[in-house]
Amino acid sequence: MTDIEETPEETAEIKHLVRIANADLDGHQSVQYALTGLKGVGRRTSRILADGAGIDPTSIIGSLDDAEIEKLKQVIANFESAVPTWMLNRRRDFLTGEDKHIIGVDLVLSVNEDINTMKKTRSYSGIRHERGLRVRGQRTRSTGRSGATVGVSRKRIVK
Repeated sequence: MTDIEETPEETAEIKHLVRIANADLDGHQSVQYALTGLKGVGRRTSRILADGAGIDPTSIIGSLDDAEIEKLKQVIANFESAVPTWMLNRRRDFLTGEDKHIIGVDLVLSVNEDINTMKKTRSYSGIRHERGLRVRGQRTRSTGRSGATVGVSRKRIVK
């Protein structure tokens, strides 16, 4: 009977939403899967971040106290020191030349900025982006078509 009585108390203490890096994370998920809700953080990096903060990756993120969440935020803010250089998503940045890892809305903005730079410089991939074509070398003869259907249309039989 003791286990049944403790369960409602634990669910009352769980935060339904946890705010980290300007994103709302589901408080009912484990730390390693909740952190994947941040853009730029995958399963592997989320586990490394949890270990770096000294938090069990399988614990529920909504049940963490404020001090542990603050430690997690600090590790995410200092992402470059928590992971090796080869795991960063923005190595040798075009403007600054430094290695960094971009998370959240900044990642979307930087990707759009990069695409606009390619369009302005009229690079091959920038032109492909402008025209709405495949950029990464995929075949386009039979796939990636949009608009009207392609193929042979059968002639109508008149009686």
